[in-house]
Amino acid sequence: MSLNTELQNLNNRLETRRKKLDTARQRGDQELITRFTNEIAELEKQQHQVKSKLQYDVDKKRRSLNDMPFSRELTKAEQADLGKLKKSVKGLVVVHPMTKEGKALRLEAMTGFAPKPF
Repeated sequence: MSLNTELQNLNNRLETRRKKLDTARQRGDQELITRFTNEIAELEKQQHQVKSKLQYDVDKKRRSLNDMPFSRELTKAEQADLGKLKKSVKGLVVVHPMTKEGKALRLEAMTGFAPKPF
């Protein structure tokens, strides 16, 4: 299971536990209140671990892109024919500014990263 789906499943489980906790508080059932608060704390801990892992992966990718010796913004013509560009430049990585990596790099336009000038 990917980290994103695992995070979504944790969010769903957390939301259901919070709803059940609210109803248990309305009824005044102390046993259920303690059970759900413990489950919520455990789920929040797991959620934090998954988010940390996702952030670590994005930072790792960002560092690897920053270590590439050459990068430049892609022209509109290059963006229109990315397949041809990728075939002509070995090791080219194209990053869009709206992706997680693009936001981490604070890009303004589509940018290509490569080991050699292109």
